[in-house]
Amino acid sequence: MAKIDNRRAAAFLKEPGACRVVLLYGEDAGLVRERAEALRQTVLGGGDDPFRMAELTHEAAIRPGVLPGEMTALAMTGGRRLVRVRGALDSLSGAVKEALAGPGEAMLLLEAGELPARSKLRSLLEPSPAAAVLPCYRERGAELAATIGRLLQEQGVSADAPALDWLTTHLGEDRMLLRREVEKLALYAGAKGRLTEEDVLACAGEGSALDLDEALQAAMGGDIPLADRALDAALAEGASPIAVLRAALRHVQRLHVAALGVASGQSPGAALEALRPPVFFRAKPSFERALRIWSPEALAMAGDTLLEAEKRSKSGSAARPIPDAAVARAAVLQLGRQAMALRRRG
Repeated sequence: MAKIDNRRAAAFLKEPGACRVVLLYGEDAGLVRERAEALRQTVLGGGDDPFRMAELTHEAAIRPGVLPGEMTALAMTGGRRLVRVRGALDSLSGAVKEALAGPGEAMLLLEAGELPARSKLRSLLEPSPAAAVLPCYRERGAELAATIGRLLQEQGVSADAPALDWLTTHLGEDRMLLRREVEKLALYAGAKGRLTEEDVLACAGEGSALDLDEALQAAMGGDIPLADRALDAALAEGASPIAVLRAALRHVQRLHVAALGVASGQSPGAALEALRPPVFFRAKPSFERALRIWSPEALAMAGDTLLEAEKRSKSGSAARPIPDAAVARAAVLQLGRQAMALRRRG
């Protein structure tokens, strides 16, 4: 069965067949949990029969004989059992191999974080006809927009195209956070409601998303004090440092595309209109100011710097922790200092 991509994931979760081991892994912990829950519903039929489900920590599952024993155990009430291990690591691969080689009709569900291509668990399970491996990475662009539209539809509401564009740009990429925001929007819209751009700004636009937008727009315009205050507010509202760096990179990349359009002869207004998703109307003045300051070359260099900042924020360890909030703050304020310098050179 091997590796299952996003296009086939939904169908597999509804009908996994006789698959004995499923590995969910990736950077989006929210999507891992969502898919694990969908598989639990499929295997157990939506019930919570304790005799049909065993939940194990990695430490418990790694003990000799535990996984093979759980895989061969029978439910007192009948039906297929599900053995669920959260926080699975490569050190579990020996126990998983033993469980796969033994008898039993139970399904083993492994939930893991990011695993490299040479991971022992992936190397064991990807070639196995009795296993399925589902990577869970954050969606972006059109794929993310389609997911948000589907989640809204599940809640019985819809959204205008500009509203969906705003949500795609601002809600972030963690699936559990997306679900919470969509549920809030559904309550705001009411049954069979339709969300406009003004609606989503009034509801989902509160808090860290707008503060972070203001911080990035101010930084790209060279207003360092405003950028610093807005960034403080975004972090206080719960924006993660990695989310700040990724939002900054997306902002710079969108400006770079528009700047290339201006360099080819488009007016700033026309270059911004061509962006997808389009720039929110209240943000257009700040985008136009940034286009008068930044060249395509300077924006490309700023993007490279932000990528390096994200790598640096992830490169710490328990022995040498790196304060990722400090890295994110320094990166955003560096954009502001660079904009000030470019504006003075003029």
